[in-house]
Amino acid sequence: MDCEKHNGGENQVCNGNYEKPDKKVRDFTEDMALANHMSLIKHKIMVLSGKGGVGKSTVAVNVAVALAMEGKQVGILDVDFHGPSIPTLLHLEGKPVKAGDAGIEPVEFVEGIKVMSIGFFMPKQDRAVIWRGPMKINVIKQLLAEVDWGFLDYLVIDFPPGTGDEPLSVAQLIPGADGAIIVTTPQDLSLIDVRKSIDFCRQLKVPVLGVIENMSGLVCPHCGKVVDIFKRGGGEKMAGEMGVPFLSRIPIEPLIVEASDNGKPFIYHYGKTPAAKAFIKAVQPILAITP
Repeated sequence: MDCEKHNGGENQVCNGNYEKPDKKVRDFTEDMALANHMSLIKHKIMVLSGKGGVGKSTVAVNVAVALAMEGKQVGILDVDFHGPSIPTLLHLEGKPVKAGDAGIEPVEFVEGIKVMSIGFFMPKQDRAVIWRGPMKINVIKQLLAEVDWGFLDYLVIDFPPGTGDEPLSVAQLIPGADGAIIVTTPQDLSLIDVRKSIDFCRQLKVPVLGVIENMSGLVCPHCGKVVDIFKRGGGEKMAGEMGVPFLSRIPIEPLIVEASDNGKPFIYHYGKTPAAKAFIKAVQPILAITP
C-alpha cells in the first residue's frame, strides 16, 4: 500500500493500492461460496475451442445430454458473454432465473439437466455486451459463486472461444477441474488455433481429455454418403501430433441444424443417427473418469 501521511500521521492519502475492508469481505465471501458450491460437484468438464464457429456450444449441449442419458446428474454452465448460445440450443430463452435460499437456482431441462447461462441475464438477445475485461471477470466470479447447483456428477462448462482473459479467469476460478474437451473442425485454419487451446490447458495444468473433430464430412440426407466438405481427419492427426486423445468425429448432419434451431438436443431426439453415436462415443472417456 502506497500512502502519504498528513497532519502528524493521523491521516493517510493512498495512491491506488488501498482496498476497502468491505471489498475484502465481499471477495472472501464470494471465494467461500464458490468453494462450497463447487465442492458438491464431482467432475467439472471444460469445453474449449481455439476459435468461434466450430460448434463448441452444440458439442457442449450434446455431451451434457449424453451424460444425463447415462443416468448422471448433469449441469451446463454457459459463460460465453458475446455468444451465449445455450439458451437458444435448449429453447430456454426468456426463462426467469430465481433466487433460492442457497443462491441462484439453475433452470431445469430434460433428464433433470440444470442450466445456467449469462444469456438469461441479458435483456435482449441482440443486445451487444460492451464490457471491459475486469467487469466480465467480476460477473463470471459472481456467477460461479452464487449459482446453487446442488449435487452433480458432471458440470459441463461452455467456455468463450480463444485463450484470452475470460477463458483464463474461468479456468483459474474453477477448483479441481477434471479436464477439457477441445472442439475443432478439420481445416487447417481451425487446427492452428486449437493447438493454442491445448497449449493453454498445459500451461494451466488442466488435463486435455481429448479432441472432438466437428463438421467432419456431410452426411447426405438422401443416400447417407459422407462428403468431405472441410476435409477429414485433421483433428485426429493434430491430436496425435500433440499427444492428446482423439475422442470422436462428428459429421455435418442436417438434423443437428434442425434440432439446434428448434431448441431440441440432437442426441436426445435422434439417438440412432451416426452423429448421435459419435457423441455417445465421445463421452465414454468422460464416464470412465475415476470418482
